[in-house]
Amino acid sequence: MAQQVIVIGGGVVGLTTAWWLLEAGYRVRVLERAAEPASGASHANGGQLSYRYVAPLADAGVPLKALHWLLQRDGPLRLRPEADPRQWRWLAQFLFRCNSASNARTTAMLLRLGEHSREAMGQLMTLIPPADFAWREPGKLVLYRSPALFDAAAARARADGARDGGLVRLLSPDETVTLEPALATLAPALAGAIYTGGEAVADCRAFCLSLADLLRSHPRYDGTLPGSAQGWRVAHGKVAALETSLGPLSADQFVLAAGIQSRDLAAGAGLRLPLYPLKGYSLTAPVRPGDNAPFISVTDFERKTLYARIGDQLRIAAMVDMVGERPAIDPRRVASLTRTARAAMPRAADYAHAVAWSGLRPATPDGAPIIGATPLPNLWLNVGHGALGFTFSCGSASLLAGVMRGQPTPFPLAGLGLR
Repeated sequence: MAQQVIVIGGGVVGLTTAWWLLEAGYRVRVLERAAEPASGASHANGGQLSYRYVAPLADAGVPLKALHWLLQRDGPLRLRPEADPRQWRWLAQFLFRCNSASNARTTAMLLRLGEHSREAMGQLMTLIPPADFAWREPGKLVLYRSPALFDAAAARARADGARDGGLVRLLSPDETVTLEPALATLAPALAGAIYTGGEAVADCRAFCLSLADLLRSHPRYDGTLPGSAQGWRVAHGKVAALETSLGPLSADQFVLAAGIQSRDLAAGAGLRLPLYPLKGYSLTAPVRPGDNAPFISVTDFERKTLYARIGDQLRIAAMVDMVGERPAIDPRRVASLTRTARAAMPRAADYAHAVAWSGLRPATPDGAPIIGATPLPNLWLNVGHGALGFTFSCGSASLLAGVMRGQPTPFPLAGLGLR
């Protein structure tokens, strides 16, 4: 008889985990506290599937840049000091990793995970039509305003381009506008851009809803439970039951994939997860006939703002707000993001009717997710994906299902486990 698994979390990471576990032969139930899937960090995220642009935030020079961002009116970073040791512990670990060597190690690992995720998404798209979640593969443009930053990025891109079979192109400002006319207003401020082919955009929420439908059709899927996880019953060195608002739930295995909620739940099992909620914002603006929305996925490197056309809407996402677990939308940050978008692409969409969203992205200090085992032999983790949850979801789920089955992994997972 197949083992029963309870997956805690109905966002993109939890749902993909449920699917790959079903395909691995388990019976699966999903516990989700919200009324529908993808109600948290998966709901209106940036929509970029950046499998090759995976550089973590922690890098040499970032602490000084962060001080500059904090002084900017529309800067991408906000910090509200808390009387919470988890914030300070996370910041200390982050600063420790702000060096070139750590960044290079993590980037190399995330590139392997990104490629595996791209392949896994391709497998799933044989079952979920790409049109159902507005999937496109237009490539990605990363814009640089500073000549020094562009030169440094170009040097790295030349090496990456050789490895990626010519997918990477270095562009002057004029070449950038030729490739993406929506950037004409911004061109005078640019030093250059880097285009990477094969990068995609899609609607994460629509993907989750389609995947939830696919789960319900699977013969080993035992349904979604509408409740919240509250704690654990641990006996004889393993999880005996999950305490929930529905009462205790028993299973053979448990997978924690509940976003930032995973931090408190893990603590109840004696585990300290190095997670902090990096609050992000997005605007979803309708694209009208005659608007000049970008076709290619765009990231403004210095502004830390991305633009992705998803169907007939333009998604603009940005911000790293370290303000604790405060999900409420800050109107000042929405106004800031709107100003940034209007200045960069004034005729791209109907900003007056944009819908604002904010979400708490559970990030680790080094930017790498935590996938795999815990000291409790029947409790597993798939957490800490930060802003790349959609990008890494399919690959992380595939890896975890293999690890739980004791199967060889396609690449070493050192650096992706509990640390």
